[in-house]
Amino acid sequence: MSDENSTVVITDIHQALMSSDAEAFDNVACFVAVGGELNGTLFDLNEGETLVGRNPDNEIPLDFTGISRKHFKVLVQDDKATLVDLGSSNGTFVNNEKVEGSLALRKSDIVKVGKVALKYLPKGDTERLTYDKLHQEASTDGLTGCYNKMYFNNALDLEVKKSKVTGKPLSLIIFDLDHFKKLNDNYGHDAGDYVLKEKAQLLRDNGIRKGDTFARYGGEEFVVLLPNTNLKQAFEIAERLRRLVQDHEFTYDNKRLPVTASIGVADYRQGVATGTDLFKRADSSVYKSKEGGRNQVSFYKG
Repeated sequence: MSDENSTVVITDIHQALMSSDAEAFDNVACFVAVGGELNGTLFDLNEGETLVGRNPDNEIPLDFTGISRKHFKVLVQDDKATLVDLGSSNGTFVNNEKVEGSLALRKSDIVKVGKVALKYLPKGDTERLTYDKLHQEASTDGLTGCYNKMYFNNALDLEVKKSKVTGKPLSLIIFDLDHFKKLNDNYGHDAGDYVLKEKAQLLRDNGIRKGDTFARYGGEEFVVLLPNTNLKQAFEIAERLRRLVQDHEFTYDNKRLPVTASIGVADYRQGVATGTDLFKRADSSVYKSKEGGRNQVSFYKG
């Protein structure tokens, strides 16, 4: 290889490293689950206090045997992280050494609680980019860029558990595009894919709030999970989203496509013990909207 070519390669590598550093710069510190069913899962450690334990209202809930309700906390200040055991029954271990009181965390430290192992990465660490990419691929629907069914189901179960503990409201919206099979038959599957992508982007840009979980559940069915939102508020949001879809010009191959949605809404209340219970209530409300003439919002009355 000539000196000129070598210089080009070195320059390219340097630029790639600088790009990675810049991309990672704003990432907060985090734990990465190592092994087990949580393998590869990222848990952010934001500035201030992060509680870890079995309780679903912890910032990092770990509902596993051998973990106390409030097991330990991490204090992040000035880009430094300190782990504090909270008197856990089975102890907190860092690199196989039991923590007595508190301990400053260093890059790649392994924190073990019960059977869960968490690797610590400090703020701005480029290693996180790999885990971010893997996590995104595992939790995202390839066509629409929304979260996928697996990610949503995990979020739904967790939020229901949180509402049980905290008593805070929780609502769920389910969308089902009207006559989607007919649209595919009349205009082709490429047109159908366009509608799914366009609708997802429309709602992301104009209707989905920060903190809500927006996912493609399957086919033409989408869901929005709304923490800290009661049934009345969720109904109003669903109606606004319905109008967004109804009024939007879905144009494919110079043809205006007929797109509307039947929507069901339900909230966490008596009789809801699991995420599945809440989903079934919202799903039954979708059918109520379809039976009522479609392109409308219905809510679960109990």
